Amino acid sequence: MSWPAAATERRLIEIIRRAARRAPAVRVGIGDDCAVLEPAAGSALLATTDLLIEDVHFRRRWAPPTDIGWKSLAVNVSDIAAMGGRPRWGLIALACPEAVTIEEAEAFYSGVQALATEHGVAIVGGDTSASPKGWIINVTLLGEAVRAPLLRSTARVGDVIAVTGSLGRSAAGLALLEAAPVPAGLAEEARADVTAAHLRPRPRTREGLWLSEAGGVTAMIDLSDGLATDLGHLCEESRTGARVDLDRVPVQPSVHAVARALDRDALAWTTGGGEDYELLLTTAPDAFELLAGGLASATGTRLTAVGHMTSADEGIRYLDAAGRAVSVEPGFEHFVTGPARA
Repeated sequence: MSWPAAATERRLIEIIRRAARRAPAVRVGIGDDCAVLEPAAGSALLATTDLLIEDVHFRRRWAPPTDIGWKSLAVNVSDIAAMGGRPRWGLIALACPEAVTIEEAEAFYSGVQALATEHGVAIVGGDTSASPKGWIINVTLLGEAVRAPLLRSTARVGDVIAVTGSLGRSAAGLALLEAAPVPAGLAEEARADVTAAHLRPRPRTREGLWLSEAGGVTAMIDLSDGLATDLGHLCEESRTGARVDLDRVPVQPSVHAVARALDRDALAWTTGGGEDYELLLTTAPDAFELLAGGLASATGTRLTAVGHMTSADEGIRYLDAAGRAVSVEPGFEHFVTGPARA
């Protein structure tokens, strides 16, 4: 059955309603003109939205509908995590061309719901439409922050720059998907690690909440567009410069394995690849060690210091192991055409 002749809007609403997770803070969910929500007393409301376009942010020849649904919500959950908040309520808008089947639409919403269930998000509404060409997805996510949200604009000179997890896996996964078939000699474990990182990213919700509660974090942003671009955003908003020691940036062995197999530069993926959805944060100098140890104990996630904030007139510098300044390419730009990203 194809879209939209058999896949009427009412039928899609029923698919979304069946998939939607019941939540105690939703007084009225799907079915009315608006959802009616009940934020916790004393909390600040967080709001974010992302637009994903077929062949700009994803390609359906290697991204199945379930993975597209998962990632569409994940990129928004990551924004809430970067503020130290808790994601709560999502609205999903989907436009598809006629060739899309009911089964593909159901798979998309099942992917959305799988990620929503994992992070305690209730899907409370959205919209559907036919599209003249390609998939168009818009997700709006609301969250709550009980404590003061962590911003991009509050880093200070002398602060430690740190990242959660490791960088470059998503970009390596994208390169591998675009280069199909898998190069001979590449271990299946490496292939699976990087492609999963690209198709089904894991937002750092628990980590963001813990860091918000722990204190000592001065600023935070999620790594969606790449270290070079997102650190630039943080420095611009905080009116600072930065020094990054590239040999301290955490990189998984799978990234190096894929880079060798494809004859590519792993460093370019770690600094400019983007879509890792790790957290990039700054901490007071005397707080980093306690935060790193506490985060590992509480969530199992590594926190790695990669540099420190400097004065704005020093700019942003990337140094190799010998202390030499090296050039680093910026990450993803939304208005520059290139490989699909999501």
